[in-house]
Amino acid sequence: MNKILLDKLKESLLSVLPVTVIILVLNYILPDPLPFYEILKFAIGATMLFFGMVLYNLGSETALSPIGETIGNRITGTKKIPVILLVGFIIGFIVTIAEPDLIVLGDQLGSIKWTLIITIAIGVGLFLVLALTRIIKKLSLNLVLIVLYGVLFALVIFTEQRYIPLAFDSGGVTTGPITVPFILALGIGIASVLGGKNKKEDSFGIVALCSIGPIISVILLSMIFKPEIDSSITTLSSDSVLGVLKLFATNMPTYLKDVLIALLPITLFYFIIDFFLIKTPKRRLKKIVIGLLYTYVGLSLFLAGVNVGFMSAGLNLGQRIASLSNNYVLIPIGMAIGCVLVLAEPAVQVLSKQVEEISNGNIKKKTIVITLCVSMAVAVGLSMLRVIFQFSVLYYLIPGYLVALGLTFFSPKVYTAIAFDSGGVVSGPMTTAFMLPLAIGASTAISGAGGVLLNAYGVVALVALTPLITIQIFGIITKQKSKKKTIVLPKNIVTLFEGDIIELDVKR
Repeated sequence: MNKILLDKLKESLLSVLPVTVIILVLNYILPDPLPFYEILKFAIGATMLFFGMVLYNLGSETALSPIGETIGNRITGTKKIPVILLVGFIIGFIVTIAEPDLIVLGDQLGSIKWTLIITIAIGVGLFLVLALTRIIKKLSLNLVLIVLYGVLFALVIFTEQRYIPLAFDSGGVTTGPITVPFILALGIGIASVLGGKNKKEDSFGIVALCSIGPIISVILLSMIFKPEIDSSITTLSSDSVLGVLKLFATNMPTYLKDVLIALLPITLFYFIIDFFLIKTPKRRLKKIVIGLLYTYVGLSLFLAGVNVGFMSAGLNLGQRIASLSNNYVLIPIGMAIGCVLVLAEPAVQVLSKQVEEISNGNIKKKTIVITLCVSMAVAVGLSMLRVIFQFSVLYYLIPGYLVALGLTFFSPKVYTAIAFDSGGVVSGPMTTAFMLPLAIGASTAISGAGGVLLNAYGVVALVALTPLITIQIFGIITKQKSKKKTIVLPKNIVTLFEGDIIELDVKR
């Protein structure tokens, strides 16, 4: 256990330290640096983020992933497809409500928060059912993705422009630190029992399909009800050490309550399933309970650190950079922050680890993380360009998804599945709580508060899009390299020696 804890401490430190250093350096390079008390608030937030990630990663390994995989294996063993799909919908719905980055996004949208969360949860539940159906029926992921994105962009034609960035952002924030380990493990469990000959490929792709559901459900919500959306952000500040400490102390109970409400349905559902069907041994059950406690405390610390410490820093930096005479520096600065920010996303560590395990070490965790860092940098750079020039996010999304779907015909299937899963994973609570406020701050400085919904939102959507392209390109390159290593003899030479025994003169 000590070695595991040390590994998690090291992993979390490497994740949080780079982005913390970059933000602190930028603060003192740019004009009008934040006062000491705001920096203190940010530093406390970073510390809570660090310990929150340590505990969450421990909890994910010992509780969330085992729960998802156990339920997946057990319900699949019943061979009753309706039961499997019903359980899939319930799991999709309850884990989405528990998703912290969705809560973070909801907090930034005022009175529409719970309407949005319930709508998105229904979308995830329905599309998780679709994802499980694909595994059971052994349908091609490429074909399913092409059809669904075709339907999605057909709906976009009839949607008001102001809702489109938020709808695509909703797809990105849904698949975060709660959802990813749970539904990935669920998919692995079901694919191992009911999957076809390509069980490894079938294990992935489930996050990808669950990311499409929220986009379509939010688009339908906007088409039918046309809700008013408040895109302003309320930040917490103080002008004394005691005041800063009081901010964390007064807000911590809120996050403890939110995470408890979020985790309670998952926990109760698992124990009910366990009591009637699974009968987990007491020793393993005790380990899962401890893991759930780690997850609870870890996510509470994580949310408090992100919301109280990081969000206001992102908003402030965005406003200050965009107010410079040469505001084009927003692009490279955003790219640098994005590149290291992806390391702090909890679900990235979960996905990359499971990819390495499922591929038997052929696809290294380090490789996936580096590829995602590059993807994040490109996505944030493109987002900042859009904030400066104020054009529709569709100019990126339509050609971007056409390229991503086109690559599915050339990339190895396992890389396609991992790529579309990674898109949802990268856009987690750190992106929602820091990069989105950074874009909002910059957009407010450039185009005013009225342009925020159109120009700032959409950053999460781009973060979710770029890995679809970069990881598939990496897969194609890997495929070409493996071909070069294989020597294929001409058919006439193979025929010439077929059936012959070639003796070697060992004396030579």
